[in-house]
Amino acid sequence: MASSRLFRLKAEVASAPSPLQAVSLSYVRVRVDTGIFHLDGLYDYIVPEKFTKTAAIGIRVQVPFGNREVEGIIVERTARPDRAGTLKFITKVLSPYPIATPSSLELIDHIAIAYACNPWDVIRSAIPPRVASVDKKFDLSQSINASESVKEKIVEIRNQSGQIGQRTHIHSFIQIAPITPAYEQVAVIARQGLDLGSVLIVAPDDKDVDQILSYFRDDKDVVLKLTSSMPREERYESFLQCQRPGKKIVVGTRSSIFAPIHDLSTIIVFKESSPGHYEIRSPGWNSRSVALKRAQLQGQDIIFMGYSPSVEVGFLIDTGEVAFKSHASQLNVASFTPDSGTLLPGRIFPEIRSALKKGPVLFLAARKGYGNALLCSHCRNIATCPCGGRLQVASKLSPPTCVHCGASFDDWKCKYCNRSTQYLVGRGIERASEEISRAFPGYPVVISAGEMIKEKIENKPSLVLSTPGAQPEVTGGYAAVVVLDAMRLFSHADLRSQERAREIILETCARLSSHGKALLVIDPAHPIVPAVTRWNVAPLMKRELAERLEIKLPPFVSSAVLLVPEKESSAISTGLRKALKEGRLPESLQIFGPTPVVKDQAKLVLYTSISDSRKLHSFLLEFQKKRSIAKKDLITIRVEPYSL
Repeated sequence: MASSRLFRLKAEVASAPSPLQAVSLSYVRVRVDTGIFHLDGLYDYIVPEKFTKTAAIGIRVQVPFGNREVEGIIVERTARPDRAGTLKFITKVLSPYPIATPSSLELIDHIAIAYACNPWDVIRSAIPPRVASVDKKFDLSQSINASESVKEKIVEIRNQSGQIGQRTHIHSFIQIAPITPAYEQVAVIARQGLDLGSVLIVAPDDKDVDQILSYFRDDKDVVLKLTSSMPREERYESFLQCQRPGKKIVVGTRSSIFAPIHDLSTIIVFKESSPGHYEIRSPGWNSRSVALKRAQLQGQDIIFMGYSPSVEVGFLIDTGEVAFKSHASQLNVASFTPDSGTLLPGRIFPEIRSALKKGPVLFLAARKGYGNALLCSHCRNIATCPCGGRLQVASKLSPPTCVHCGASFDDWKCKYCNRSTQYLVGRGIERASEEISRAFPGYPVVISAGEMIKEKIENKPSLVLSTPGAQPEVTGGYAAVVVLDAMRLFSHADLRSQERAREIILETCARLSSHGKALLVIDPAHPIVPAVTRWNVAPLMKRELAERLEIKLPPFVSSAVLLVPEKESSAISTGLRKALKEGRLPESLQIFGPTPVVKDQAKLVLYTSISDSRKLHSFLLEFQKKRSIAKKDLITIRVEPYSL
């Protein structure tokens, strides 16, 4: 007889009962962080009754997607869904405060299309991550329903002036004047803008932000700082405060260009030609382009500020879309033809000695380090390592080392003539400081470069050496500014070298005192000399635009750079050319490459007419989606990059 066995109970997990559905406006469309490039559409969800008051446009929510829970942002609330079938409920409202408005969501969508990327890639730059502790302490009574207020404002403007996108706006480029600190000038313009509404100042980096904020010490009640380097709590709280009612001045770095600021009337892009305005991560948007698109959609005034406009803004000035406002200034400038092999020409010494009696003298060196290249002094061949890298010298007593593998050569000898006498070219700032201190003994030497950047120095006779971007501030200005080997600033290979050199030289010379003198080590016939003297870059800008028009370079064409796996580069290049032949790409498209670059990658450069750029961007977006569907690695697309 079989023995009896105990019953085994079967355990099952019962699904939670579905929540009650909201009575009115029962559905929302959500921009979901899917993590999958080609799943970039809007998805419909049901609003539970318990969230009916909080599920508004711009609210951050948690929703089911596939077999996981993900984050999303509500972009629309509606009475009917876009698609039929079974829909899921919103799981959770993550924050009671809106982090986006209808207008900021519209801007994000436009930028995603323009830069051929997933909208959530833009959102990661535009909206800071949530901090629960800030949500708990944030004062709801002082915040506003930003979504509705902005929406009402846009409707009002459209009723008065027609569609915003069809309005004509004349924006401005204001050239920064010499002598007066640039940060003081932008602060004055921002205060004037408060008469019309809130003002956003977008600066290239945190150093510039802090310097601008120093001129608003007495206006702390109306000034907000918003940078990506701020602690997470401070950044998120400042981002939420942007939406509070009342006029305010927001000072931030490039990501602040997306901030949903209440009653925003003016956007100031400070030092607009700086590479700091270009997003490093993909998709690589820039502050200038986003500001122009935002003004087109929302109706703000834009003020670009800088010492010299970028070629893009120069093009807009030339076409009349941007008004150029220069300052009538006259600087005391002297130029000196470089002597072969010497750092300072002989005729410049009396000028420097005379200036040192009055105050500090600033020397601008193009490069950091000591000796950036090593030659054999006998045969003038470049000294190289067996690995192929060039040799450099880090300091006066250091042996040559390889820039690639770091190998040291204590007993270096030229592999061509077997001699050991070294000749340094491309002097770095440390080598320059040795030569200058020997030429002007008895004066303290201050170096501002690399990791040793001086923010401010005393106004007393001294020798101050700096690399571009690291020039210290001095109250009252410098007695003289010396631009060493100025031609080297113009000699870089990339297309931005002329633009960058103009900005660097003018920014440095602007730090002079009212009686100071600019001393340029460059051929007197170079056009930068009269440009600095008259503080007028228009001739230089017009000449560069004419040169670019002649050979069809940006900004007269739209550009894109594709970084692709080297092993796929030929196939991708062939595919693009085939699509061009079949009419799927615009006829104006030019394809250059592939060109091998670092890390087993190759580069393809694409040019097309400005009128055809949207068609090219749409094609690139679809190309990325097809790679995503095929589970291939995405390529890197940089639309209108800083450097080609």
